[in-house]
Amino acid sequence: MSALDLYMRRQRERIDAALDQHFPVDPPHPHRLVEAVRYSLLGGGKRVRPILVLASCEAVGGDTERALPYACAIEMIHTYSLIHDDLPAMDDDTMRRGRETSHVVFGEALAILAGDALLTEAFNLLAHTAARDPEPDRSWRAVREIAEAAGMRGMVGGQAADIAAQGITPALAMVEFIHVRKTGALLLAAVRVGAGIGGADDALLRPLTRYGECIGLAFQIADDILDAEAPSAVTGKPEGRDTQLHKATFPAVLGLPAAKQRARELLEQALDALRELDGRAGPLRDLARWVVARACEP
Repeated sequence: MSALDLYMRRQRERIDAALDQHFPVDPPHPHRLVEAVRYSLLGGGKRVRPILVLASCEAVGGDTERALPYACAIEMIHTYSLIHDDLPAMDDDTMRRGRETSHVVFGEALAILAGDALLTEAFNLLAHTAARDPEPDRSWRAVREIAEAAGMRGMVGGQAADIAAQGITPALAMVEFIHVRKTGALLLAAVRVGAGIGGADDALLRPLTRYGECIGLAFQIADDILDAEAPSAVTGKPEGRDTQLHKATFPAVLGLPAAKQRARELLEQALDALRELDGRAGPLRDLARWVVARACEP
């Protein structure tokens, strides 16, 4: 097992334990709703976004315990988006992370409510965390940044553009517009929020922002490539789903070789952005390499 594998496993265990505690099995809430929330939230996943929060906090010498609630909130938001993405009104997917999607198991109505609950609970957690923070300005900046990344200017806006582009032949600029918002915005926010909670000043935030922009786009390009090439056993989703839905993707516009080259270029730019950071940024470098290598191995 590589150093990155060990690092990701250790951080996933921390994140999963915190998420499990936030949604106990027997709370004073409708049991079936909690079951639906836990099914999607605790049903596996790479935890890339919350790990980026913690790794970015580490990279600037911050206390990752302070960053953990923000990491959990971002994962809740990401999970809500997956539940809603999979609905029949959206991508109509029946498999996610190697098992049936939420609406298949619990019905559409409860899946929608589970997503709604996760989004709302994410901001409930953020608000309580910020209210207890001895440096509230730093916390409220993080809350605003997450809200913007998740909303109309970010993930939700990107999803709307993605739906509008289905069935047409998009230009490369449109594909990048969608990817930067639908996937890249929340990944970038994870990097910036972790660094900000860790105490980064503007001089440190600039290269980390560039890093986050590059890996945010590279991550979605890699996912597009995997959808085109990898079996369901690797992706946890039906094979070739983007092609079936006529999605606007980099492989569809550029072809697979050029899409892989673009991902590699973004990796080099991400690593270049971190060149002046010390060894504490090692996990960020390793994560960037992993993001691209999972789809672009020789």
